[in-house]
Amino acid sequence: MASFYETLVAESVLEMDQSVLDSMRTKIEDELKKLDDRIADAEENLGESEVREAHLAKSLFYIQIGDKEKALEQLKVTESKTVAVGQKMDLVFYTLQLGFFYMDFDLISKSIDKAKSLFEEGGDWERKNRLKVYEGLYCMSTRNFKKAASLFLDSISTFTTYELFPYDTFIFYTVLTSIISLDRVSLKQKVVDAPEILTVIGKIPYLSEFLNSLYDCQYKSFFSAFAGLTEQIKLDRYLYPHFRYYMREVRTVVYSQFLESYKSVTIEAMAKAFGVTVEFIDVELSRFIAAGKLHCKIDKVAGVLETNRPDAKNALYQATIKQGDFLLNRIQKLSRVIDL
Repeated sequence: MASFYETLVAESVLEMDQSVLDSMRTKIEDELKKLDDRIADAEENLGESEVREAHLAKSLFYIQIGDKEKALEQLKVTESKTVAVGQKMDLVFYTLQLGFFYMDFDLISKSIDKAKSLFEEGGDWERKNRLKVYEGLYCMSTRNFKKAASLFLDSISTFTTYELFPYDTFIFYTVLTSIISLDRVSLKQKVVDAPEILTVIGKIPYLSEFLNSLYDCQYKSFFSAFAGLTEQIKLDRYLYPHFRYYMREVRTVVYSQFLESYKSVTIEAMAKAFGVTVEFIDVELSRFIAAGKLHCKIDKVAGVLETNRPDAKNALYQATIKQGDFLLNRIQKLSRVIDL
């Protein structure tokens, strides 16, 4: 992986060892010569299918050594030799793998769009299901957890995307995204009671306790499991950039669920339920209330939390009035321009 090695050296992750780099380049040149000879032989003596296979082998070699630019160029050459929609889809999957390796979200987004347009021409269900996992991973990596959860849940019983990650990791992502995206009823039906998840969840440290303690309202156990999971989230290359955001969203879900049962509750009772101090809960809730994440107010003198759930109809009415005012202003500005 000479190209990737040079990238790591440029970013001061590794120190340059010229002899190592020269050795890698020599091996790459030898392998490329063999691949070019195979392409030349196929073009002279064999059919179109063999020519395509020879070009594909060269594409896969560039992917293997992490040379992104040359891999993308060679994949385009291979695509020009490809007729079948299924085989074109496989080339898109290779491009997506490159995109995820380099976390190139622009390349990933364009490749997903390309895959969807190819499916309009025709495509098998196995590849369609694989694309859902790729798109779900892209959504999760770009903080669209709700769509990621939906795509992952659709793929639970048909998962075959082992080139991205093992099934255990897939379940890990599915549970984490679902917890902050689904309501209690959907969480129970699609995640807590899902046989595919139940067979695997016990293998992943803290995950079963994390999910079930939330659903069973065992908040002290939930916080304990959550603390254990944080290290796994921090070490995950796709979730790590969103670590702080995810932490906030999970706490919003669990605090909202607790407060849903009460019109008013003492801060001390809530602190006891979560196994933390009154001071911690006071500071935590103050932040979430100020950010508009929780609908309640703190009576510091009485030491009580009072919930004030928003009126959905009233909120819709206010939004309509606001949008109506905005529309009228735009019409007035447009009429002035027309008069001029």
